[in-house]
Amino acid sequence: MKKALHLSLVLALVALFLSACGGNRDNGPSEGASPSQSAAPSPSATAKAEPRKVELKVFMSFPRFKDQFESYFAQFKAKELAEKNIDVSIKLEMPNPDQAKQILQTRLASNDAPDLFTLHAIADIPTYYKAGYLADLSEQPFVPKVYESVRKTVTYDGKVVALPLESLSWGYLYNKKIFAEQGITPPLTIDEMKATIDKLNAANIKPFMLAFQESWIPQLMMALSLGGTVSSAHPDWIERMNKGEASYGEVASVFDIIDLIMANGTGKPFEVGNEAGSTDFANGKAAMWVQGPWQAETILKVNPDMEFGVAPLPVSNDPAGAMINLATSTSLAVSPKSGNKEVALDLLNYILDDKDSAPLFEELKFNPVATMHTYETFPWISEASSYVADGKAYLDLSLPNGVTDETAKLLQSYFAKDVTKEDIIKTLDKAWAKGVKTQQ
Repeated sequence: MKKALHLSLVLALVALFLSACGGNRDNGPSEGASPSQSAAPSPSATAKAEPRKVELKVFMSFPRFKDQFESYFAQFKAKELAEKNIDVSIKLEMPNPDQAKQILQTRLASNDAPDLFTLHAIADIPTYYKAGYLADLSEQPFVPKVYESVRKTVTYDGKVVALPLESLSWGYLYNKKIFAEQGITPPLTIDEMKATIDKLNAANIKPFMLAFQESWIPQLMMALSLGGTVSSAHPDWIERMNKGEASYGEVASVFDIIDLIMANGTGKPFEVGNEAGSTDFANGKAAMWVQGPWQAETILKVNPDMEFGVAPLPVSNDPAGAMINLATSTSLAVSPKSGNKEVALDLLNYILDDKDSAPLFEELKFNPVATMHTYETFPWISEASSYVADGKAYLDLSLPNGVTDETAKLLQSYFAKDVTKEDIIKTLDKAWAKGVKTQQ
């Protein structure tokens, strides 16, 4: 009995000794040990990798939407950090629209291209593409989401080279309350416009808002008058101008409506810019404004209860010339030389994100351009679309690079009586020929 007890004690001591030795080994937990019994891993093994830092330079030409895009980009930064562990900082540059194009072209030509930048789909894509400034986006996820009719406007040489932001159906803006009170409907001919102007003047209401401090605004008069005139009466004019076989002299009637507008507008237009013009129009200081529905957000911020409409600008006494302009204007491109192209493309595709894009476009009051844009459109969009449905619309004219900018400066000078119609015709003919030559 004593021997058995002694043997049991010895075996217990040996087991205790072996257990103690095994617990002090450095080569990991003993077989069968639970994770909680194992030695804690080092901090370097558990800590998440430091996020990769990336800076994107984004150049956009509409400072009126600065707050909206800064907020949207903040959402993108959070998404990119959470999903890809990339810490993105965005250097957003939003110059005045009058200087934006010149600044961008200087940057592009000097190899200082932003990672992403806005451009005009019709006016800029051919020139920028031929210069090698546009990345091919054809295989990007956003492309199949874009409506086919809109996608065509950002396609060149068989490639999608930009993401459309503003798809527009536009004419001039008019104050629906004033029109209703005066028993006026949108005129479709020059004579009808003269009668409308007379009735408004008789009621001591300024017919047109004039805001000429920024040259791109008076240029809109020429955009609409030329578009309606060419599309209804001179369908081959663009082609012949490109061949050097035509002149602005053939479409000099565009000045008929421009002269009417300039002679019947608000005072001191060179002291009024885009913001002030929006404020004055929202407050009923003029019945009409040759400005696009892209001003809706700014106008309604001043007067949320304002009801305004969109109508085609008369260009002759043929009502067929009063037409809505269909265009994809401001679009977003990616530089093929971007040093952070992967992240730049992530941001580009996020603009048409399945979940977040619709609230952005609705807040901007842009037309729907893609399948996820299921929000209800606004009354002015529906009104413009009704003209389109009746066949009273044309696709935005494709003018050579530089012609629009030259037109903008000339119309300011024309109002100030520093140039004549003949001066404008001669200068624009030269600008057109120069633009065609640079595109070849």
